[in-house]
Amino acid sequence: MNEKILNMKKTVFELVSEYPEVKDILKNIGFESITNPVMLKTAGKVMTIPKGAKMKGIELSTIVEKFSEKGFTVIH
Repeated sequence: MNEKILNMKKTVFELVSEYPEVKDILKNIGFESITNPVMLKTAGKVMTIPKGAKMKGIELSTIVEKFSEKGFTVIH
């Protein structure tokens, strides 16, 4: 199995394009607008997970933990 690398410097759009399951993981954490295709294609192209977390008031450590549980290696 290939290692799944979640690079926090990539945009949300790039990450979802690379790993479609990222969308569901982010939605479950609290990023509901990720499921809107228009939002993903617009804001998602400039938004990174750390930026989104700051906007939403979600701890980055919580996000890292959730992705680790799903088999991702998170790099900052």
